[in-house]
Amino acid sequence: MRSIWKGSIAFGLVNVPVKVYTATEDHDIRFHQVHAKDGGRIKYDRVCQVCGNSVQYADIDKAYVAPDGEQVVLTDADFATLPAAEKHEIPVLEFVPSDQIDPVLFDKSYYLEPDSTTPKAYQLLAATLERIDKTALVHFTLRQKTRLAALRVRDGVLVLQTLLWPDEVRAVDFPALDEAPAPRPQELKMAETLVESMSGDFDPGEYTDEYQIELQKLLDEAIASGSGKVDTSAATESAEQPDAEVVDLVAALQRSLEASGRREGESAAPKKAAKKTAKKAAAKKTAAKKAAPRKSTATRKGA
Repeated sequence: MRSIWKGSIAFGLVNVPVKVYTATEDHDIRFHQVHAKDGGRIKYDRVCQVCGNSVQYADIDKAYVAPDGEQVVLTDADFATLPAAEKHEIPVLEFVPSDQIDPVLFDKSYYLEPDSTTPKAYQLLAATLERIDKTALVHFTLRQKTRLAALRVRDGVLVLQTLLWPDEVRAVDFPALDEAPAPRPQELKMAETLVESMSGDFDPGEYTDEYQIELQKLLDEAIASGSGKVDTSAATESAEQPDAEVVDLVAALQRSLEASGRREGESAAPKKAAKKTAKKAAAKKTAAKKAAPRKSTATRKGA
């Protein structure tokens, strides 16, 4: 990984030098546009609508068009006059309970690496955040834009997650929800039983991006064929889609429970207990086998 930012966290009078790295990456397969007729790659050119000439990126400024149609042009010098946090400092604003930050506010994630020969201040801040179970709210300036961000710890490493501003989250008002009847007790009970039967510990390694896997397979087959095109001669059968509107919700829940091997009112505890009993029995059986004396296969002399 290559760092995209260097500076320090201002934790009171304590300075924590850090390097910033992008924490995530996109694994989607990239495509470029081509002419369908001959496969030629499509090229884009920045052309000025006034003079008709191509314009280099260095000669491009930014413009804002007001609702009444009036245009205002801003240069890099104009943006530099705007209020922004210190470009090479991440000031801690306050510490808040982690559960008070709505996940919808999270935007992009970044790893922070200590940028010091003695990362004692880094370790102190990380350990403190873990002990108090709180998140630090900070200001983070990247690409001339100041963002609000959350600073937390993940596996001993400080992680910075930029946050959306409150007015960037859309308000929702769905009339259909206001008019919808409340679920019946029987429906809630069955739904809770279904949730329990499908519950488990989250392991991200259990999930894969099947779309990208199949897409790569499609591309590999096309490359292996040497034609440069995908073979679409084999017709694909479309799977039957369930009805969009479930008329009998209780019946649908009952079918879901039966499919998961559970019935209404059946608890997950007996199954878990049975699994534990089976494991214990297997362990005892294995231990007994190990403890049992082995029969000698050697032939006694003089027999």
